[in-house]
Amino acid sequence: MKVIKDILYKVAINAIHGTTSVRVNAITFDSRQVKEGCLFVAQKGLLFDGHQFIAKAIEQGAKVIVCENLPNQLQQHVTYVQVDDSNASLAIIASNFYDNPSSKLKLIGITGTNGKTTVATLLYQLFQQAGFKSGLLSTVKILIDKEELPATHTTPNSVLINKYLNEMVQKGVTYCFMEVSSHGIHQKRTEGLHFEGAVFTNLTHDHLDYHNTFKAYRDVKKSFFDNLPKTSFALVNIDDKNGAVMLQNTKAKKHTYALKTMADFKAKILENQFSGMLLSVQGNEVWTKLIGTFNAYNLVAVYGVSNLLGIPILASLTYLSKLESVNGRFQHFISKEGITAVVDYAHTPDALANVLDTINNIRTGNEQVITVVGCGGDRDKAKRPVMGRIASRLSTQVVFTSDNPRSEDPQCIIEEIEAGVDPENYKKTISILDRRQAIKTAAKLAKRGDIILIAGKGHETYQEVKGVRNHFDDYEEIFNILKVIEN
Repeated sequence: MKVIKDILYKVAINAIHGTTSVRVNAITFDSRQVKEGCLFVAQKGLLFDGHQFIAKAIEQGAKVIVCENLPNQLQQHVTYVQVDDSNASLAIIASNFYDNPSSKLKLIGITGTNGKTTVATLLYQLFQQAGFKSGLLSTVKILIDKEELPATHTTPNSVLINKYLNEMVQKGVTYCFMEVSSHGIHQKRTEGLHFEGAVFTNLTHDHLDYHNTFKAYRDVKKSFFDNLPKTSFALVNIDDKNGAVMLQNTKAKKHTYALKTMADFKAKILENQFSGMLLSVQGNEVWTKLIGTFNAYNLVAVYGVSNLLGIPILASLTYLSKLESVNGRFQHFISKEGITAVVDYAHTPDALANVLDTINNIRTGNEQVITVVGCGGDRDKAKRPVMGRIASRLSTQVVFTSDNPRSEDPQCIIEEIEAGVDPENYKKTISILDRRQAIKTAAKLAKRGDIILIAGKGHETYQEVKGVRNHFDDYEEIFNILKVIEN
């Protein structure tokens, strides 16, 4: 139980109607979860306005209502707290309710278009290797030391974030690595959190269905760095032109990493093959299990964070050499028939180009690169023809198929992808609506030495069609198909 006046600390309040000495036993923004003695925060969302459910929340036992607009009639037994921004208020209230757990461990936020999951997960692995109890808040999973919980969003809602962080503190976790999405920043889910450091990976075309313009998308990411305190550090990829933008107004200690330009943390690829990659990191050679230029960036970012958090250089390099790839991120195997299958989450133009460039740089030139790719429904439509152009330009053959069509017509999505294919590449492409059949077709087209890339869904174990999620795992599909070929 928490007293209201304590959990309203640092909340920007316009007015209070009722007593602040009332105690609450839970906080929520979902009226369906309200129970007796609860605090309900009415948020204005994209689809629903929580203010419409204030009466329902009170009926179910809410003792305190936090809202931007007060109801016309106020109940005598209820405390109303009027605020300018319900999203920011919820985040601060959640942090206070759980005793500000982010200040009791070292929380590192990773943001950018691509690489967030990999950097966060590799940091978790490295610090676990180093003997520290660590936590992970990522797209793929939530980890509290070694306890695994399912993840539903890249950045969980602010109540869940603080609940997880509090559990981490209770279980002795000292470092937590957290993906910070543009949606999470824009919706103020990270307000009230203390970040020991922040990492910027890169910025490319994505989420313009939500942010409308690339500048708006970039500025949301930048605001994360703008709000860091001077006691924190900011580590950015300076090879990306937006890296310097992230540092413009931050009060945090500024650090950079790169492969191409001068930086505080510098790496160079010496060898790159399907079995691994030899890197020079700050002049020290290290063999890693991860491959590709994009992973070289991820690894030097991880090295930089470990250095800034006090891990000795030689120890950090040793840990780097032991890091394992993340599920659905260039996850690959070679069948007994000599066919290489790669499953990757690449769902943006830049990520798809990076993965295909990596494959093309490794192959000898005689093998086919057969790509299976689609685009998600109810998401940024502008990237669809770009994905089609990149896939057909950088592959020997392409099978366009469904990703997660959600509420859209999958055939229309495929047609929008096909629209980006250059005329000279038309003959390289075929379209198969059913994703399972598309993967089977790619396997039938492949011969010894060929490489199949299945892009877009990565770690996801479902396919969403018309609001229904059915089990579907790209890696499982291609593994089972090639296993049949082996027999």
